[in-house]
Amino acid sequence: MSRALSLCGVILAAGESLRMGTDKALLPWPPVVAGQLPEGTFLSAAIHSLALSTDMVIVVAGKNQNNLAPIVYASGAFRVVNPDPDRGQLSSLQVGLREVLNRGRDAAVVTLVDRPPVSTATVEKLCAAFRSATSRWKWAVVPQYAGKHGHPIVLAREMIEAFFKAPATATAREVEHQNQEHVEYVDLNEPLVTINVNTPEEYDALQSVVRMLRD
Repeated sequence: MSRALSLCGVILAAGESLRMGTDKALLPWPPVVAGQLPEGTFLSAAIHSLALSTDMVIVVAGKNQNNLAPIVYASGAFRVVNPDPDRGQLSSLQVGLREVLNRGRDAAVVTLVDRPPVSTATVEKLCAAFRSATSRWKWAVVPQYAGKHGHPIVLAREMIEAFFKAPATATAREVEHQNQEHVEYVDLNEPLVTINVNTPEEYDALQSVVRMLRD
């Protein structure tokens, strides 16, 4: 029997984007050059990419909550605020996952706002791999491209509980590795799953990747 799903999307967007110099959630997506009008933002595109495969999408904001709110609500998503984002990314993940359970869902598709939004087809492939579980051993599905792990990730209730039990000093990656026997890694032909954007130079480099994907 496959795993029954009640999935909620979670986007972690509470960081201060210090190296970028501007909030990464508000960066134009796809990337634009001078004179072009943006189609959307990293945040609005991330919401759209998760929305078709989930019951709802929750955005975890921090000190930027007022700036993100118009995009969150215009995109049909929900906002929750990490009251102390300086505690690190794990704290934002815990805030988002707690909201998942509070809203009556028991599984989540989680991504980071500084990851370029992947296609809806990629999200659905990951969800399909999660649905195909025939036992309770599979706690998470993680995409990989060229041998490198990425996002979004799909989390079952068991992995959600593991994140709740993690010490404040832990990272999400450490929790994943501690429970690696319960993780399925899915090979995908989409380089965006492994790209992380922290600086203006990394954002500019996305132009060539987007052109390759569109050609």
